[in-house]
Amino acid sequence: MALIIPLRGYTPKIGRDTFLAENATLIGDVTIGDECSVWFNTVLRGDVNTITIGNRVNIQDGSVLHTLYEKSVIEIGDDVSVGHNVTLHGCKIHDFALIGMGAVVMDDAVVGEGALVAAGSVVLSRTIIGPNELWGGAPAKFIKMVEPEKARDLNQKIARNYLMYSRWYTENEPDKD
Repeated sequence: MALIIPLRGYTPKIGRDTFLAENATLIGDVTIGDECSVWFNTVLRGDVNTITIGNRVNIQDGSVLHTLYEKSVIEIGDDVSVGHNVTLHGCKIHDFALIGMGAVVMDDAVVGEGALVAAGSVVLSRTIIGPNELWGGAPAKFIKMVEPEKARDLNQKIARNYLMYSRWYTENEPDKD
């Protein structure tokens, strides 16, 4: 069972049909929508400020989400994929965005709807990535526009796949009566 730690009067809220890997950690002011998945060794540290996650979001293995005390929050829209070993720190990720493996997105950065952040990229504080833009590098720079339908289709497919993967872990669980 995931480690769920109430802190400072906040207890993490978890939506229906959401999978939490047994060694995921959720702390404090964290709200997760429906049909999400939080994978192995992932930490959502809502100890100093708010983390809000939409529906059908997958946060893959080893990722860390954190904020700045009284300064930044994390907001993640619907149908977002956060790749393995990603660091999100006090940023906003809009619907249908994809954050590639090992990327870092810093405080007050915004990743637009349908945008893609390439694996290993570092999105600096206060960077604004527009809708359907592909950014990459360290520091991340604009690479090209992505067709909106392709971005949406890709991220909905990944979201559906991760929902399917999560079912593999829960469909054979014994009753918890």
